[in-house]
Formats: sequence, structure tokens, C-alpha cells
Amino acid sequence: MTERLTGHTLLISLIATPIRHSMSPTMHNEAFTKLGLDYAYLAFEVGNDELKDTIQGIRALGIRGSNVSMPNKQAIIPYLDEVSPEATLIGAVNTVTNLDGKGYLVGYNTDGIGAIEALKDEGVEVKDQIITLTGAGGAGTAIAIQAAFDGAKELRIFNINDGVFANAKETARKINENTDCRASVTDLADPVAFKNSISESSIYIDATGVGMKPLEDMSLITDPALIRSDLVVFDVVYSPRETKLLKFAKEHGAEKTINGLGMMLYQGAAAFKLFSGEDMPVSYIKDLLFKD
Repeated sequence: MTERLTGHTLLISLIATPIRHSMSPTMHNEAFTKLGLDYAYLAFEVGNDELKDTIQGIRALGIRGSNVSMPNKQAIIPYLDEVSPEATLIGAVNTVTNLDGKGYLVGYNTDGIGAIEALKDEGVEVKDQIITLTGAGGAGTAIAIQAAFDGAKELRIFNINDGVFANAKETARKINENTDCRASVTDLADPVAFKNSISESSIYIDATGVGMKPLEDMSLITDPALIRSDLVVFDVVYSPRETKLLKFAKEHGAEKTINGLGMMLYQGAAAFKLFSGEDMPVSYIKDLLFKD
């Protein structure tokens, strides 16, 4: 990559913590190189405490854009000049563009698009399906709203009764008022409701982050009775590639288990378009990075 850096190279950042495990820098930099674009993409460990100063730095340095991940997706919104309609509805941002590098920051959310495209890539359609979804943070909310707009019949959202539980209820309200999808919210501490929901669902999506460091030895599903051969199990975590949930589901008969690599690829492709105006060479990146 250093051979193509110049005095005109434009910087794209990724701000989150933890983030050193991310494949996004490799993915974007390989795409820039493939297309001959004079951009570089770097990851920075940034949490909520550093976020305000980081945004000021993006403006001051003319950084052309940034991806945003946990725990900053919701916290970043007050620092932006504009938020796109879909990100406003989701209540979280994962992509920021700096208009012409002059300090006008616009927030977008490509997570939902990435998740639905990843499912489609595996032959899974959300239209007319009942989906159980755990997690009501930024990624979970984006997936829920995108699935609803793409025709899901019913979304059953489960989350622990913590600080984002109210957000889960607000997400369900938005879905019920703006789509034909029926959405509900239940405390994840209710094992009977959780079991019944999965038994009636064709797709289970874990958008909690359980399964990645430091929770790599955990899974929200531990009962083999919850796993069926026709249940699609989708974990948004991609590092490790096979989380404890996916391994457990595969061992107990699930025929389709999907990790978060596809979601990362397709949300990244949508962000890449916003940053550069060019289409990411998706097939090239998939062959380069994601083949076992």
C-alpha cells in the first residue's frame, strides 16, 4: 500500500473500541488499490470518552470519511451536521462522510443493508418470514428496520433489560407504525418466550456481540432443542469466524449457519460507495479475503 501513497492521498478512518481485530482496513485498502484510488483507510481505538475530540480532528484534518462501530454508533449522532433518513430512523450511524473534506459531516447507516445482502448471498430471503433477533443496539436496530422494510412478516426482538431495552421498544414502535411487519420486544431473561419464539421462527439472528472477545466462550443458545435443521442461524460476529453459537448450531443439525463476514463485506461496499463514489469490487474482495 505504501507504494501508492502520495501527498494527495485522502484518509478514511475507522473509529471504535476494540477494533484492532477488524478486517475493514484490509478490505477497503485492497479495494482502493484494485481500483487505483488514492485513498488510505486506518483504524483508531476510540471510545465514547474520546469521540468528541476525534470528530473535531476529522473536521480539522479534512479526513474524508469514517466508519463507526461499537460503542460509538449512537453517541456520534449529536456531533454530526446531518443524519440521513435511514440512520435517523435506526438511531445509529456506522458511516460518516466529510463533504468535500470541508468539515460538513453527514451520518449514514449501512449495517441493515449489509445484513440483508449477506443473507441473500446465502440464498435466504427475509420476506414473509418470522425472525427472532437478539440485540437492540446499533447493529440489531439496523437489521430489524431493514428486515421490516424488506418484507419480514414478524420480528421478535429479545434484549436484556438494560439501558438499550427502551431503544428496542422504540424500534418495535417504528416498525409497527411504518411497515406491515409486526414487531415485539421481550426480556431475554424469559427463557420460555425465547424458546417458543425460536421454535416458530425460520431465521435466528444474534446481533449482540456475544461470541467475540472478551465473550468468545459464550452463546445465548445452549439448549440443543432450540436448533432445527431448517433454522437459519446468523451471527453478526465475524471474528472468530465460527462463534460458539455457530459451532453449537452446526453440531446440533442446523444446515445453514452464517457468520458476520458477509454483513461486514456488504455494509463496507455501501460505505465504500459513499466515500469514493465508486463501486467496491465485491467479488474480488470476497475471493481475496473471505475464502477459507
